[in-house]
Amino acid sequence: MIKLLLLTLLFTLSLFANKVLYSSYKEVPKRVVKGEVFSVTLKTLSTIGQEQNIKYTFKNYSGLQILTKTPQRTKHGKYLFDKFYFLSTRTTAKLPDITLSINSLYDRSYLRGKRLNVISLNPKENFSNIIAKSLELVDARTTSYDNQHNILVFVAKAKNTIIKNMHFKNVFKQGIESSKNSFSNARITYFVIIDKNMEKFSFSYFNLLKNRFSIIDIPIVVDDDSVTTQSDLKPKSQSHDKIKAIIIAIVALILVIFLIIKKKYIYIIFVTIPLAYIIYIIVPSKEICIKEGSKIYLLPMENGTIFERTTKEYHLLQEGNVKKFVKVKLHNEKIGWVKNEDICSN
Repeated sequence: MIKLLLLTLLFTLSLFANKVLYSSYKEVPKRVVKGEVFSVTLKTLSTIGQEQNIKYTFKNYSGLQILTKTPQRTKHGKYLFDKFYFLSTRTTAKLPDITLSINSLYDRSYLRGKRLNVISLNPKENFSNIIAKSLELVDARTTSYDNQHNILVFVAKAKNTIIKNMHFKNVFKQGIESSKNSFSNARITYFVIIDKNMEKFSFSYFNLLKNRFSIIDIPIVVDDDSVTTQSDLKPKSQSHDKIKAIIIAIVALILVIFLIIKKKYIYIIFVTIPLAYIIYIIVPSKEICIKEGSKIYLLPMENGTIFERTTKEYHLLQEGNVKKFVKVKLHNEKIGWVKNEDICSN
């Protein structure tokens, strides 16, 4: 009997002789929303050090996407706390079976994947397809797109989300102009083309901290002098403003009559200032030549959205310019941007 116990003890000790990694779950979410970015933290102990050599292998998972296979690591005392990020993609999900190893000389540590409690949302029509801990509007600008539509460009920042998943229903056109796709601290420049009669653009996102849908309201104020949310992209507008010209002309005429009646002819020189401004704003826009095959951009940004290409050489009115781009009015009354390099040389 004693020999049997000794043999059993020796066998058990031999099984653990080369085991140097001990790991367990430290933090696992109790509930996950479908489409949510969430994290799982492992608590690990290495009896031989060499923490930098620990490798993780993920297998047998479902209903989710692994966002980080290299952990976000902190160390407290002799324990490592390794955080991994995942995206839930279905209403049923299971964490991967995780194998930890240092090298082939030592036994591996194994963690069986847990099943997750996943809930599905029932959003309204104005849902932006964003589930995040926060979503904040940084800036927004609106300008005319054509006779029926305005273009709204806004910048937003968010935490714990896949920002490139942003999408809206019931808009004429939309897209991403630029984005920083870090799910922990994301930023996006987004455009939507909307009806001219819309006074505000409202959308919702699911706030994970408040556990409810939050609303973002963007007032629609058409700005003819700007088309983007970046200060260095403000065009030098050359648009006609007949109302201003009429008002200034009336003021100038009243001044002339007043000065003639009072016989203060020397002060007529001051009337030339508003008259000069009238001449400036009624001068027709400059016509420029655009090469065949030129790309017409929605916004004056590198790698921006191209919504048209010229099929032949065009002569269009120049509406403004910023850095490497010229603002033009197309024959269909739409406003676009052309790179300077696509303008015909004289």
